[in-house]
Amino acid sequence: MSRKSIIVSDVTQGHENPIAELVQVACRFDSEITLESENRRINAKSIMGIMAFNPCEGMSVNIVTEGADEQEALIAIENFLVCQ
Repeated sequence: MSRKSIIVSDVTQGHENPIAELVQVACRFDSEITLESENRRINAKSIMGIMAFNPCEGMSVNIVTEGADEQEALIAIENFLVCQ
């Protein structure tokens, strides 16, 4: 299992539909990808989960990945959320 805490940047810049695009990034990986903030935990591959989670600028998020490609998944989700 891999885990990293990040602060979300303004994901609306450079993305027409950031929620759908985040799910597409997550779905490229076989690993389980979970986003955590406060008392909420959601599956990053679930569009409904991401919509309810609503990652926004300044939000503190823990990215948790587990599986064969967990490191690559963690980096991809981090890069998307911090706009790199």
